[in-house]
Amino acid sequence: GINAEYGKQWYQRRVREAVVSTQSTGDVVVQKQIIPMRRFMGGVGRHAQAKAFNTSGSLGAWPKKSAGVFLGLLKNAESNAEVKGLEVDSLVIDHIQVNRAPQMRRRTYRAHGRINPFMCSPCHVEMILTETESIVAKEEEDAPKKRSKKKEARARARLGAE
Repeated sequence: GINAEYGKQWYQRRVREAVVSTQSTGDVVVQKQIIPMRRFMGGVGRHAQAKAFNTSGSLGAWPKKSAGVFLGLLKNAESNAEVKGLEVDSLVIDHIQVNRAPQMRRRTYRAHGRINPFMCSPCHVEMILTETESIVAKEEEDAPKKRSKKKEARARARLGAE
C-alpha cells in the first residue's frame, strides 16, 4: 500500500483550492507539476516549481508512488460513480482525509544474531465525491465595490498630491 507519511504529504494539498484531476496527477508522475511539502519536509529538496505554491524554502517533491495510488483511487471512484448512475464529468472531490492504519510487523535480521522490527506504516484514505450542477457565471453588479475609509483617504491623498 501507500506509506502514511507520503500519503499525508500528498493529501495535505488543499483539495478545494487546487482542482485535482487525473491530468494533474499524471503530471506529477512525469515531473511536470510538483507537490509542495509543508509538513513532513525533512530531507526534501528545493525546486523552482515549488515557488508557485508559496511554500517556505521552495520545498517540494514528485511522489511517484503516492500519485499512482491516488490515480488508482480516482479511477476506482469514477467506476463506482458509473455503476451508481452518476454523471462522471460533474464529479467534484468534496472531502478527502488520510488516517493512520495499524502498523504491520515484520523482522529484519542484523549483525551478531540480533533481530530488529521492520514496521510499515500504511494509511486509510477516505474520499467523498459529489455531483455538482453546471457552474453558472456570476453576474456583475452595477454598484461600485465597497472600499474602506482608509483606502478612500489614501486615494484622495494621491489625487491631491498629483
